[in-house]
Amino acid sequence: MSDATTPAAASSPAEPRRTPTWVVVVISVLFGLFYAYALWNAVDFLVEQATGPLGLNGYGWFVLLLAVVFPLIAFGVAFAVGWRRPAWQFALVLFTGLCLTSVFWLNVIAYAVVYGASLLG
Repeated sequence: MSDATTPAAASSPAEPRRTPTWVVVVISVLFGLFYAYALWNAVDFLVEQATGPLGLNGYGWFVLLLAVVFPLIAFGVAFAVGWRRPAWQFALVLFTGLCLTSVFWLNVIAYAVVYGASLLG
């Protein structure tokens, strides 16, 4: 018996290659622009409703502030989940978070259109 090992057994298992930092930054910035658009839409709608003739009640502030905070939370969670994955999976996770943000924003707008009087003071 020999103590020699085969070349395949001697090499350690190949570590998965991490996505380069510049690729993560580029993908994050591109998707971050869309998240920022959703955020500024929510801020604009909040300011528009709050400065109206009736203002907002407590429930209105809660709903519209949640619409402002949601894109930030969604981006943070998507970034935390995906940044160590390959580039295409990272982009897919950020896209999924953006889709959730869009659905939430459409729900807020639909609620404001149908039940808008319940948000006003």
